[in-house]
Amino acid sequence: MKKFLNILKSKKNLILETIILIIIALFSFSLAPKTLQNDTYYTVSIGNLILENGIDGKDHFSWHEDLPYTYPHWLYDVIMSLIYNLGSWDGIYISVCAMSIILGITIYKVNKKLNKNQLISFLLTLGSMYLLKGYIAARAQLTTFIIYLFVIYFIEKFLENPKKIYYGIGIILASVLIANLHVAVWPFIFVISFPYIAEYIICVISDISIYQKIGILYRKFLLKIHKKDKQIVEKLTKSLEEIYISNEKRRKVREAEEPYKIRMKKNKNVKWLILVMLICALTGFLTPLGTTPYTYLFKTMAGNTVSNINEHLPLTLVENIPIMCTIIIVLSLLIFTKVKIRLTDLFMLGGLTYLMFSSRRQSTMFVLLGSLILNRMITEALTIYGVDKLKKLSKQIIGAFSVIASCLIIVLSIKYIEEKKNDVYVSTKTYPVEAADWILENLDVENIRLFNEYNYGSYLLYKGIPVFIDSRADLYSPEFNGEEDIFMDFINTSNIGVYYGSTFKKYDITHVILYKNAKIRMLIDETEPENYHKIYSDDNFVIYEVVK
Repeated sequence: MKKFLNILKSKKNLILETIILIIIALFSFSLAPKTLQNDTYYTVSIGNLILENGIDGKDHFSWHEDLPYTYPHWLYDVIMSLIYNLGSWDGIYISVCAMSIILGITIYKVNKKLNKNQLISFLLTLGSMYLLKGYIAARAQLTTFIIYLFVIYFIEKFLENPKKIYYGIGIILASVLIANLHVAVWPFIFVISFPYIAEYIICVISDISIYQKIGILYRKFLLKIHKKDKQIVEKLTKSLEEIYISNEKRRKVREAEEPYKIRMKKNKNVKWLILVMLICALTGFLTPLGTTPYTYLFKTMAGNTVSNINEHLPLTLVENIPIMCTIIIVLSLLIFTKVKIRLTDLFMLGGLTYLMFSSRRQSTMFVLLGSLILNRMITEALTIYGVDKLKKLSKQIIGAFSVIASCLIIVLSIKYIEEKKNDVYVSTKTYPVEAADWILENLDVENIRLFNEYNYGSYLLYKGIPVFIDSRADLYSPEFNGEEDIFMDFINTSNIGVYYGSTFKKYDITHVILYKNAKIRMLIDETEPENYHKIYSDDNFVIYEVVK
């Protein structure tokens, strides 16, 4: 009978797990956009270039001469170009859907494995995917989201038992992958390991009382001097034992759960994690990019691009209510309940919050890794307060809430799928589809110097039209090219911070393509149409020939 009940329970759990995975997959699929982002176009073009010519460290798509290019996500570019060559934009869209589903399932599985709570992991996965929906696209970051979830899982498991060396190898392989897939986020692997190392260092320091340490050394010194005097030796030995007992008592108090809101535990296995991280630091050389993994982030942060690109701007909480609510939930659990937090988790949350407020792009890592910490806290709260009848009630409440949430998610997923059913891969409102075809048919693209805007430069280069600028911002900054600050010249010109005619003269511009609602277009038409011959116009774009 007992065996039959166990089989029945196992089948019930399997059915529930299958339903959960299907709902997560459906919701993740519904969040994958059909319309492509601008980075996708240069990704495909660069991937094909690498397949044909290899990595030569040079740019081949702008008309600026001799610009060096770092190829910061060369492996991802190659993979996406292969997918495009096999299935065109259909293949790219399918790959985004697949990666979105993998991301959703990975968030759920890692949460469940580390926190042993199926329903909470399910609900947090749905919330996490909703918060990440703006970052689901055919971009290298989508792959690194998944890899970093595995990294945190490997770290946790490796610290439990470093003898399971395959977890350490997994961290090292993940480091190699990230360095080749998306070099800009490679240093983050060291950032997420630091909370574990910092907790260990603090524990070591807390075990050391300088006064007592000096006392121990002094007594040992006296023992050597008076080793023949049994009475003095006995007295000094007793004194040493009292110091050691005092240290041990302090250590036990620190590690006890009752006295502190923060759990602090000295995990000796962190020493092995430090060794793994040192090995990871060398994996930056396992790329065809030279020293780029070690310099790319520093150069990017030193430039002006981060303060002029929307996703790099600081996060404003009032503009991101879901993130604000998440922070409030975490603080409420810490302040108003008996829930305790690991020092590692506190460091992790603090660091991720700082990074998120510095750059809204980092909210993605706050959501991904923060979901694991929030899961741990909620699970502990249910354990603390879920005793006897309350435990059964909490299960019923969570179960009922999960059913309601599942129904809402299915409805919402269908709504999202319906909304994108008629979407196109290439938006003619955002990208100059017709204008690019006209340029290829009517202008000598090899000999013109075209001024274009940032957001659609990638589409132009995908069509084979040399550009003034595109969304590879680093390429156009002096920190990387060592020459002109082309990026800031574009920013100042498009914002009318400088006279556009001066920029056109500086770069010897022969033709200009603009959105119809661009400030420059309005000024050209109103103030000096005689200097700019309009040669093309459609509903969204206009092209001028500069009159010399």
